[in-house]
This record gives sequence, structure tokens and C-alpha cells, in this order.
Amino acid sequence: MELTVHVNNIHGSQMAAKLSGRFVLKGETFRFTAIAFGRIGGQNVGAKLSKATVKRLESLGHDTEEVILELQKNLLQGDLTIPEGVTRETFVDD
Repeated sequence: MELTVHVNNIHGSQMAAKLSGRFVLKGETFRFTAIAFGRIGGQNVGAKLSKATVKRLESLGHDTEEVILELQKNLLQGDLTIPEGVTRETFVDD
């Protein structure tokens, strides 16, 4: 599954941050929110989709659990775009 992830807003720190943005799947754009945690226990991301987004994905024949897993993978691996003026150092530990 090929997903393109664009983060619009990042609030928080390297310990925990709230993200909001959109992802593109087969030419369709969908919104998401996520919480990213670091430090103890390693990095983790929990992405959430609205009921309307889930309904729309399902109507297009997508498995929402698979989409969420792919979205979270992209977020964890840094396979995303971030807003202009924001540096990864503000929310990512090296």
C-alpha cells in the first residue's frame, strides 16, 4: 500500500507530541490525528481516524486497520512531509 503522509501541525516535545495532518491513498486525501511518544519503551505512534474517514475508506474498499498500520509505520519511520519552518529536531530524538 502506497501512502503519502503530510503533517500539518505538531504540538508537544520530543517526549510526546500531538500531530494532525492528511494522507493520500490512491489519489484520495484523508485527515488523521496522532499521538507520538518517545523515550521509555521506545518510539510509538497511535493514529486515529474520524468515523467519517473510516466510512469513506470502507466505501472505497480499503481495510481501515491496514491503512492505520501503514500510516503509523510512515509516521514512525519519518516517511512524511512537515510544515515549512518546523525542523525534525524539534520533535525527533536522534
